[in-house]
Amino acid sequence: MLPLEQALRAALHRRDALIADLHHRGTDCYRLFHGSQEGAPGLTVDSYGPQLLVQSFHQPLERDALLALHAQSCASLGVVLSLVYNDRSQGNSRIDRTDPVYRADERALADQTAREWGLNYRVRARHSGQDPLLFLDLRNARGWIKANSAGKSVLNLFAYTCGVGLCAAAGGASEVLNLDFAESNLAVGRENAALNPDLSPMQFLQSDYFPAIRQLADMPIPQRRGRSLPDYPRLSPKQFDRVLLDPPAWSKSAFGTVDLLRDYQSLLKPALVATAEDGVLVCCNNLAKVGLEEWREQVLRCATKAGRPVREWQVLTPAADFPSTDGRAPLKVLALQL
Repeated sequence: MLPLEQALRAALHRRDALIADLHHRGTDCYRLFHGSQEGAPGLTVDSYGPQLLVQSFHQPLERDALLALHAQSCASLGVVLSLVYNDRSQGNSRIDRTDPVYRADERALADQTAREWGLNYRVRARHSGQDPLLFLDLRNARGWIKANSAGKSVLNLFAYTCGVGLCAAAGGASEVLNLDFAESNLAVGRENAALNPDLSPMQFLQSDYFPAIRQLADMPIPQRRGRSLPDYPRLSPKQFDRVLLDPPAWSKSAFGTVDLLRDYQSLLKPALVATAEDGVLVCCNNLAKVGLEEWREQVLRCATKAGRPVREWQVLTPAADFPSTDGRAPLKVLALQL
């Protein structure tokens, strides 16, 4: 038996109970193989409903190994999944769209629907961006939102394709506002909403994070001397009972810089202020080089300085399909009771 075949067999076996439980809970999206922790760094294998998405980040996978991996995964799950392979070993983890190893068929690349926590999500293996439309390691945080949003107003920041907002609506939220800079992301969020027509309507706001959150927090929007700011939606100050802050590692705009390593506080402070009294702010940091303990202490100090001290906090760890042998998973999620 080849090393990759052995590693994949062990990973699938470890997930037997988890996958059975997820299926029982209306979920068919999960990671089958987390290569960095399970014997093949740079390789991931994910099930998205009817689709198997294989991605390589360090070097391309050979065709025979890819096809064997597909067959092994389908045999373990007892279902035939459409195969899509994204080699992302080029610069900046960009997908090699020439597909020199394997070209997926039209059925695999067509829009499909997958489920998580009983909700329908759009699955699109190839689109204008690089990442899948649903980040699987945030599943437990979405589940927490779904279980803790009844009658609450919810603000979903850096909403991406609005999975958190969808879970809030399914959990009985009184109001859900999804905010993201990219209209293409919000368009998928609207598709997700349309796939779940029985849920209450959500709101979608295209805006840079900094002017939107600072208006909601009733804070001034800094302006660089001699430079005018681009137009942005005008908002009134407002606090929300549940706030989800899940920023990218780094981005820059005319309004400010998102930098999770050097300046998480500039993101966190206005989000704290926009969280209502007795509300909960769920904040995330996906940098592997930042440890949970270090980041948690930084977050708690920032909350105290902002006049919004944390009364209780809870770590929302990814599920067992994202194992971490050293207990230092890249994605860290804190639920802060204010």
